[in-house]
Amino acid sequence: MTQALPKVVVITGASSGLGAATARLLSAQGAIVVLGARRLDRIQALAEALIGNGAQALAVQTDVTDAAQVQHLVDTAVQQFGRIDVILNNAGLMPHSLLEQRKIEDWDRTIDVNLKGVLYGIAAALPHMQAQKSGHIINVSSVAGHKVRPASAVYAATKTAVRVISEGLRQEVKPYNIRTTVISPGAVDTELPASITDPTMAKNVAQFYEQYAIPADSFARMVAFAMSQPEDVDINEILFRPTSQEL
Repeated sequence: MTQALPKVVVITGASSGLGAATARLLSAQGAIVVLGARRLDRIQALAEALIGNGAQALAVQTDVTDAAQVQHLVDTAVQQFGRIDVILNNAGLMPHSLLEQRKIEDWDRTIDVNLKGVLYGIAAALPHMQAQKSGHIINVSSVAGHKVRPASAVYAATKTAVRVISEGLRQEVKPYNIRTTVISPGAVDTELPASITDPTMAKNVAQFYEQYAIPADSFARMVAFAMSQPEDVDINEILFRPTSQEL
């Protein structure tokens, strides 16, 4: 049965790209959105725009590499709106480089955001959802979580780990009526290429995205599809690409 009350949705990485597009679409569909990101000015502006359109939205500055900040984001949502129905663990980085370049700082940031950030989101939301005996945890992987290529090893490792964690989570939360979805996008128009620190690699990826990337709304529709299913239907995994993307 469809929930009568509007769903309360927490989104990390909500200041741009996939997160912002999803916030706009879900808000237009009646959801209450709680926006988390480091760039407070961006999420405040987005929240104000959504509120101006008659929606309910809240911005909470959040660095997903800090477990306490992610907990604060989720707890604030519950305090303000009484529950958390969905968490979208979306924040991510993609600093591609060859391993021989030894970009250890990039490796650390990728693991901290893409992997630990997802775990912190799960840790923050799970107790609330267990108490409610309902909820939906949506994690963002990537085509790179299914297929590794040169220069994507560390990024692909984190995105593969997100898929593995999501499957383990799926099995563990059955007693609590919690649904889990992992979404693996191909080339979607976001700021991800801007996180690449190697100039040559950044140029190559930017050219690839210019040729193939589809709008972030495509991802938002996947989230909405997974959320819109009846409670007894659990969409566990979505893998999608631009029609023209071969890789």
